Amino acid sequence: MTDLSILLRDAEQRLTALGVEEARLDLLYLAERAFGIPVSRLRRPDGLMGTAEQVAAFNALVERRAAREPVQRILGDWEFWGLTLTLGPETLIPRPDTETLVEAVLKSCPDRGRAWRILDLGTGTGAILLALLSEYRHAFGVGVDLSPDAAMVARGNAVSLGLSGRAAFVAGSWVDALGGPFDIIVSNPPYIPDGDIAGLAPEVARFEPWRALAGGADGLDPYRHLVRVLPLLLSPGGLLGFEHGADQGPAVADLMRGAGFAGVVTVRDLGDRDRVTMGRGSGRD
Repeated sequence: MTDLSILLRDAEQRLTALGVEEARLDLLYLAERAFGIPVSRLRRPDGLMGTAEQVAAFNALVERRAAREPVQRILGDWEFWGLTLTLGPETLIPRPDTETLVEAVLKSCPDRGRAWRILDLGTGTGAILLALLSEYRHAFGVGVDLSPDAAMVARGNAVSLGLSGRAAFVAGSWVDALGGPFDIIVSNPPYIPDGDIAGLAPEVARFEPWRALAGGADGLDPYRHLVRVLPLLLSPGGLLGFEHGADQGPAVADLMRGAGFAGVVTVRDLGDRDRVTMGRGSGRD
């Protein structure tokens, strides 16, 4: 039997030396998976022991993290808005910053009992759409992703969460072949300038799907396209909400105003950074 306090200490020292941020927390998640012990108990591991088989499984997970594979991808699932979502090679890891978009939509459209029609473009795991459907109990949503594999992952997440009866997922290029209208359209499109991707943290540059990151020369190409085509799919006074990079709020807001969206506002995330810009389509809701 192996003392887990020593095992965790040694693994933390190794990962920290390799430049892994929040190494201790990542190791707790990996240990929870390998040893079947809750993170809350692992925070104080004195007296905890592991079998040789468990230790071997844990060490294999640590090796993957040492290679800078994100802990979320090692585990294969992650939590977003209190929902456990399966990941796939073609999906981005859901991040807490994206919950800012969910919160902003709920604040702008507070009627939880209305049968909202929701469109999520670049749906990935389905995180944003499924979070909204979990709050809007009578809403129906469509999630679109360029990757058929991502759309399949999102569909599976809807099934596991009991939301598949109110969600449809399709593979396609943005709004091609889509009808409307939709009351709420949300999107977390690729917004990293192409030339910046190689310089990102290895967890992102090497393990996140390129086409879910790359937004063109300045990161704004998807927004330029979407603000032109989405007014045709929005119901009168419908809401459009974008996630974007921390330095892109003014540019996205200008694009939306230039396309005729009204009441355009930018919302900050928990780190006090511009994260979401929203506006209303023409007409009255």
